[in-house]
Amino acid sequence: MKATVTVMLKAGVLDPQGKAIAQALGTLGFTGVQDVRAGKVIELELAGTDPAKAHAAAEEMARKLLANTVIESFRVSVEN
Repeated sequence: MKATVTVMLKAGVLDPQGKAIAQALGTLGFTGVQDVRAGKVIELELAGTDPAKAHAAAEEMARKLLANTVIESFRVSVEN
């Protein structure tokens, strides 16, 4: 099973990487970009065939290690 954990800074948390990307896009001529938030995607290959167990395991991994839940939020998706 493949679990994907997407981690993003929570709303209201300063995102200097996102600001730098937004400025660079403007410099390259891309107009209309109002805001950019940068995050990370972590793909996990998990043993087993139960999607519910895989989802629960990936959520626990995210809470304990993959995301700093004080300043970051995360979402988990699982596919066979």
